[in-house]
Amino acid sequence: MSDGRADPAVEAFIARAGRWGPEMSALRPVLLGCGLDEAVKWGKPCYVHRGRNILILQPMRDLLAVMFFRGALLDDPDGVLEDQGPNSRSAMRMRIASPDDVARLAEVVPAYVRRAVAAEDAGLVAGPAPGPELPSELRARLDADPALAAAFAALTPGRQREYALHVAGAKQAATREARIDRLTAQILAGKGLRER
Repeated sequence: MSDGRADPAVEAFIARAGRWGPEMSALRPVLLGCGLDEAVKWGKPCYVHRGRNILILQPMRDLLAVMFFRGALLDDPDGVLEDQGPNSRSAMRMRIASPDDVARLAEVVPAYVRRAVAAEDAGLVAGPAPGPELPSELRARLDADPALAAAFAALTPGRQREYALHVAGAKQAATREARIDRLTAQILAGKGLRER
């Protein structure tokens, strides 16, 4: 595999990165050596193959994440991939918390990059996201009101999820009921939670 194309903007990003700069500097030749091209996207170093995003470096307060966009599709024989969070569906990350982690992961990163590139070339995609888990009060209201249920079903999955999370976020059942009362007109109008 030939070396990827370096981008001076990534070099400048790493130079001013501070805390995780040395770790990114150590990973950079590994990633370029895998044949990935680099660019700054979303304000962070991103590594691409044939114009398709493979991974991004995400410096955070307590860690540097090497986030594979389609990490959920990758075999993980080394057990180094972890979920980004409870709302992430296909992205998975490698966690770097010290210079020792860079040395350890530099050995396995090329294999994961090869798997990610193969998944991208094969056009693999993560399965559809599961529908939102509805709080019991919202489920009961939808079951009792066919028009509301139809309007809710017509919303995009993201809007459905947003409503479900908002209602479920209330600690008391009375508050969850009040939220549903307040949001019913918006749902019937086909609007999202933040649309007025």
